[in-house]
Amino acid sequence: MLPEDLLQSDQISLQDDAASKKRALEHLSELLAAGTNTPAAEAIYEKLLERERLGSTGMSDGIALPHARIKGISKPVGAFIHLKQGIDFDAMDGRPVDILFGLLVPEQATDVHLELLASLASLFSKPQICAQVRQADSPEQLIRILNPPPLADAASDHS
Repeated sequence: MLPEDLLQSDQISLQDDAASKKRALEHLSELLAAGTNTPAAEAIYEKLLERERLGSTGMSDGIALPHARIKGISKPVGAFIHLKQGIDFDAMDGRPVDILFGLLVPEQATDVHLELLASLASLFSKPQICAQVRQADSPEQLIRILNPPPLADAASDHS
């Protein structure tokens, strides 16, 4: 389960028209910047690009998890893009990427960074989740898919 405040509806772009890895990372940077007071989208873009130079964050099955540790934020921030058309992202399986989940964590938050990346990788390794995400037609629906309510709460609603 992801932190409840990791992803807000204004940090989600569905049917995004970015047609290249560079443009997708620029869009992701803008969405991530919307979730923070600082830094600016340009600084976030540079950090994401720096990370991509170390090796692609493209996983498999059309998923990429661009991420960076960055100075100036106090808690993790996420952003999500579903592209209209898949793009070359140098993914592990060589397939085009159409889902990007961007993650920023505070510069010193190494453990949190790794835990969140592991959670995201696990979440997006589930074919049924990826199918639901690709069908989402609103940011609110996407947030419900990625962060469903706890089962205990759902069960108590019926008592």
